[in-house]
Amino acid sequence: MTEPDHSIKTVQSKGAAIEQASGGKIPYPKHVWSPAGGWYAQPANWKANTAVMGLVIFGITAVVWSISADREYRTRFPEPGRFFPSR
Repeated sequence: MTEPDHSIKTVQSKGAAIEQASGGKIPYPKHVWSPAGGWYAQPANWKANTAVMGLVIFGITAVVWSISADREYRTRFPEPGRFFPSR
């Protein structure tokens, strides 16, 4: 396996010489696992993954909201016709 070129190169720009560092991505350990995909992760199906997780979060929120509304206890209810969240 070849190492990326991290040398400093001189570039001509409108008559002035400019030194620029060049090279590929920063070296990183390949054996580290990350739930987010690790360094430079760009999975091909990121849109589907995002949609699925959005639906999961929405579903969990709906279930928790419903359970909370069912367990709610009020000693005095608001007047009839007045809005309150769990009605």
